[in-house]
Amino acid sequence: MRLASLTASNSDILAALGVAGRVVAVDHHSDAPGLDGAARVGPDLNIDVEAVRAARPDLVLASLSVPGMERVVVGVRAAGLPTLVLDPVSVPDTLHDIREIGVAVGLPERGEALAARLETELRALARPFLRPPRVLVEWWPRPIIAATRDSWVTDLLGTLGAANALADRPGRSSPLTLEEVRAARPDLIVCSWCGARRLRPEVIEARGLGVPVVCVPESGLGRPGPRLIEGAGLVAAALAGLRLS
Repeated sequence: MRLASLTASNSDILAALGVAGRVVAVDHHSDAPGLDGAARVGPDLNIDVEAVRAARPDLVLASLSVPGMERVVVGVRAAGLPTLVLDPVSVPDTLHDIREIGVAVGLPERGEALAARLETELRALARPFLRPPRVLVEWWPRPIIAATRDSWVTDLLGTLGAANALADRPGRSSPLTLEEVRAARPDLIVCSWCGARRLRPEVIEARGLGVPVVCVPESGLGRPGPRLIEGAGLVAAALAGLRLS
């Protein structure tokens, strides 16, 4: 089966399933191992649909976890390409998607094993706290954009024994003023800027909130897939060092 992956999260899942060598077209942001032979078809929100079609995939994988991907999906489907569109907003959704991709590529046992392993590893990071630490995960600094209620971040933090400081705000993410960040009363701020070449915690620290900041690469938190364990581990370590009152 010839595969096309238009988002890094799906590419990570395919690589973890051991089928990166089947990928014939991939977006520019994907950095999973084994994609060297795939044609690069543009950034995830500016996919060259004709280039995807020229690669003759049997299945195209897209994900609405990337805001704006809906427009790309319309173009891919209009080109007559079979498309699997994922839309995870929680950790259970992510585990379901791993299993679904496993089935789609003819490897349901691998999908089941990968999902089960990820779930077990995430649960192993949980620890008790006097109260759930309030964590704000920042996707972008100017304007400040952070993960809100309908993000896999909320479930992920809950698994660790913490809480999303913005769990009462609807949506997957939201722009915030500095006063809104302060009102959220975070015990920890996670710097996980999407698409940034370098994470700069000093930018967040300079806001004068007096809140500890930990850096987590976007690949470890911004992609609903197997690499969430990487981000979860970094956040768990930062949580362990907090002094909660």
